[in-house]
Amino acid sequence: MAGAVITGSLYLALRVALAQVPAVAQVVPPAAQNPSPMVETTRRHERLVQRPVNGTLRTFTGPAGKPVDVLIPAGVHARTPMPLLVHFHGATWVAQQAAAKADRRAVVAVLNLGSGSGAYHRAFSDPAAFDSLLAGIARAVETVTLAPVRIGPITLAGFSAGHGAIRVILREPRHFAAVHRVLLIDGMHTSYVPDGQVMATGATLDTVNLAAFAEFARAARRGEKRFMVTHSEIFPGTFASTTETADWLIATLGLRRTPVLKWGPRGTQQLSEVRAGRFELLGFAGNSALDHIDQFHAMPELLARILR
Repeated sequence: MAGAVITGSLYLALRVALAQVPAVAQVVPPAAQNPSPMVETTRRHERLVQRPVNGTLRTFTGPAGKPVDVLIPAGVHARTPMPLLVHFHGATWVAQQAAAKADRRAVVAVLNLGSGSGAYHRAFSDPAAFDSLLAGIARAVETVTLAPVRIGPITLAGFSAGHGAIRVILREPRHFAAVHRVLLIDGMHTSYVPDGQVMATGATLDTVNLAAFAEFARAARRGEKRFMVTHSEIFPGTFASTTETADWLIATLGLRRTPVLKWGPRGTQQLSEVRAGRFELLGFAGNSALDHIDQFHAMPELLARILR
């Protein structure tokens, strides 16, 4: 009743009545990731500037119904094998500029499937999906060459969640054999076992999603492949960090880090490295979102290094 005065006895009665109503539990879903709350202002955090790239652009519908953006460099022709870079996750133009600087002959295909490595993993869980992707890229190039093309060598690059596609692609022996180089930019993650705990409380890493990377690293160490992994110091909390997975990979290979302290591209600061054969792992400072993006914008130098 509007304007009514609640007397002391009425107030007491309301409290008693409310106390007898069963409490409704609020179910709060666990966060998929704990975004880093850190803010870093010491390093420069430089960003690439988008510039036009030479070549022809084509787009077709690829895995999960998402567009695949293809850059076909000027001068490509069907008489020689076509170097191919397939990049997963991140701004298309960054990967295109990186490839244009590292290898002007390379065709560049970029695919974005959304957030979370699971989206990339599911899209390529059927090996036919990667076959279809390669066929679509070849058809796109043939609209320029007007003749059948041969693909190779193949380089796969993944930033952040994009590693989910690469790990499942490499599980298929045919694709493992076909891929020549892999670049993982601050994105080799996996789950904790048991879920919901971290290693400090006794959890271990789910190595199922890391096994293909370990096998590719062994092949790179023997000189058969080329594999580069970079990582920051970001701790997601709800799944394994790239530092933890890098430590696992190093231990699995029986290798050790070498401490370094030097500036890298875009104002990054390198703290460690591991080199064995054609396998290379670079550790960088930084536990903020800016540090994560720094590594993506360092792609031109990283790609040039892996293509060397």
